[in-house]
Amino acid sequence: MADQRRVYLDYAASAPLSQVAREAEVAYEAADYAGANPNSLHTMGRQAARALDAARADLARCLGGGFRPADVTFTSGGTESNNLALLGLALGARDRDRKRNTVVVSAIEHDSVLDMLPTLRANGFEVVMAQPDRSGVVRAETVGALVGRDCALVSVMSANNETGIVQPVGQIARVAHASGALMHTDAVQAFGRIPLQLDEVDAVSIAAHKIGGPVGIAALVCRSRVRIRPQSFGGGQEQGRRAGTQDVRGALAFAAAARDCHAHLDERASLARGRAARLMDALAADGSGIRPSVPFDLVPAEGRLAGIVSVLSPGVDSETLVLECDQAGFEVSAASACSSGSLDASHVLLAMGIPRDEALCSLRISFDERVAPSDLDLFAESLRDIVARRSRRH
Repeated sequence: MADQRRVYLDYAASAPLSQVAREAEVAYEAADYAGANPNSLHTMGRQAARALDAARADLARCLGGGFRPADVTFTSGGTESNNLALLGLALGARDRDRKRNTVVVSAIEHDSVLDMLPTLRANGFEVVMAQPDRSGVVRAETVGALVGRDCALVSVMSANNETGIVQPVGQIARVAHASGALMHTDAVQAFGRIPLQLDEVDAVSIAAHKIGGPVGIAALVCRSRVRIRPQSFGGGQEQGRRAGTQDVRGALAFAAAARDCHAHLDERASLARGRAARLMDALAADGSGIRPSVPFDLVPAEGRLAGIVSVLSPGVDSETLVLECDQAGFEVSAASACSSGSLDASHVLLAMGIPRDEALCSLRISFDERVAPSDLDLFAESLRDIVARRSRRH
């Protein structure tokens, strides 16, 4: 087993560091200002600050949507970005209008959003959940029926981290703004993978390690006109929105990975989408006992993130599938890796109306263009064998 070749197929949890990000880290270490505090007034501090600002400019440019470099607030990860957005934006909206005491979020959000809901309630907000349909899409009309003049914030992710289904964020933002509410989207999974609908979005969360950047650096990008209540204190960095000395090396590597993804977006998405379609065809072959969690007649390929394949294998539980795939040399996950320690079914699949006994048998395979088609073919063969063998035992 120690010499077995392993194929990593859990890019949606964290993608391997890209060559361009690695080179950016090496270049930083060789720079005169390496290790200098970008908030210091001396020469090396000013050099570090200029490098940090260049990274902001790159991220804003790659993000699009009219965001400016000054809108980029660096954080430690997508979880911190979402935490800051949910509470900071809701409190900021209520500071401006005391009637704004409701927050609308979708039922398929990442745990870093959903786990903030008790904190929002403890701060006096009513939380309303928008449900997806069976295709995994949160419709703008569904959100519109929940948003009133008391709404402070709407938060709906750009693409789901388990199913890969892309959400109509632009339409939802228009619905939110029609009632005077702010709009936040968690684009951690979507940034660098698809063109984003951000022209009318007030704030967006992104993270480096999903696109080949390092773990531990992310951003909340928030328009300057929007008031956000900070949730960390002590230094006044990041224009007072997030205290703490910034990770210049991480920011530069993040920006390098973003530039690389932005420059090759269409080409890489086409490659990953083609490989995902081929993989799904191989997995869902007649008699395999495997099927997509969202059928393609409900959501076509262009409505999904390229490189995320979500399947169900009724009768074989997720934990068994993950462990047997691991023994066979393939690294995959059961739904979201952030909740993989849970023995319960995916909240995303349950919200979509998938029965619990089937949701307990889900698997997420995720990759980008760096994974060879031959490795995906071998994985498909291996998973079909695992499901067939396990199904015979029952």
